[in-house]
Amino acid sequence: MKIKVGFGYDVHRLKEGESLILAGVEIENSPLGTVGHSDADVLIHAVIDSLLGAANLRDIGFQYPDNDMRYKGIKSTLLLEDTLKKISDKGYSIENIDSTICLQSPKISAYIPKMQENLAGLLNLPTEDVTIKATTTEHLGFEGRQEGVSAYAVCLISK
Repeated sequence: MKIKVGFGYDVHRLKEGESLILAGVEIENSPLGTVGHSDADVLIHAVIDSLLGAANLRDIGFQYPDNDMRYKGIKSTLLLEDTLKKISDKGYSIENIDSTICLQSPKISAYIPKMQENLAGLLNLPTEDVTIKATTTEHLGFEGRQEGVSAYAVCLISK
């Protein structure tokens, strides 16, 4: 058995009037949402990057470039589906995902079970193999100033 670890990171700017989507779940009543070429789901983007990296398939910007109009406004869940196909084509399966979202506001802890369930479903994994954590940055940095949101993800894949 071959086991590989991947690490992913993503960041998106926050702006009034935009939707905040995390793990394919819209965070209701958020005054700020993410800005991006796609739907700007920062958590799914970090997961995609971790999977692509583990399978030696470069990164999300290489696979789904932001200057390619095919991806303009696309749901990140569709990019994740395509990523799963790419790693499956190389003979890999996902063992687990561990992730952290860095966001000062709004508080998203009530959404984490739904996000975990949604992401696990997209990845064809039991929910116990998908961890989603959230933290503030204690008002430090761009997340603390509510200028943006970031996410980190680590995956384990095997074949």
